[in-house]
Amino acid sequence: MRIGIIGPTGAGKSLLASKLAAHYRATLIEEPVAKSPYLPVFYYNKERMSFIAQNAFYSELFILLYKERNNDNIIIDSTMFSNLVFSEQLHGEGYMDDEQLELVYRIAEEGLKHLPPLDIHIVIKRRNDQLIANVHKRGRDVEKGQDEYLAKHNSNYYPTLEKIYARHHVSANNILWLPIEDMENPREFASIVARIDAQYQSLKSNEI
Repeated sequence: MRIGIIGPTGAGKSLLASKLAAHYRATLIEEPVAKSPYLPVFYYNKERMSFIAQNAFYSELFILLYKERNNDNIIIDSTMFSNLVFSEQLHGEGYMDDEQLELVYRIAEEGLKHLPPLDIHIVIKRRNDQLIANVHKRGRDVEKGQDEYLAKHNSNYYPTLEKIYARHHVSANNILWLPIEDMENPREFASIVARIDAQYQSLKSNEI
């Protein structure tokens, strides 16, 4: 099973990916952006670095996924659509122009040609107060003082993602919209696993 997890900053993608990888005994692929040297540069100078940073983040993730392209049992704490959401948001906020956004799409779509599709796209759904609280809790230096930017980003995240899924013809059957309160709660995590298993079994049944 190939699962990718997507959601706004602070949604808990890494935590959920880690828990699911342990549960399914799958290879965990961690998004490299948190350790990218481009991340602090992006946050401190969005006006000049948005286009360069987004392509750098995309390229770093692509390399990791390309290396695992023949692995049918992976959990990714991001997807190739994640940076497209950010790029759309940055374009809407005036940090990227039309030409830059279209180039980001062209690069992304070329990369997608070389990767197998995901079985399930898990979209973590959280309220903005949850997202901001999680960002504060993890305490990354580069995210300090970014509450206004993140709140604006969060408010448009899900509609933007829906538009990107439509552009790339991602079937609703492959998308699991997943509201989460506390995935550390054993009962809630068991419910999450049950929903994933049911969706995967439905996909397999439709293939027969």
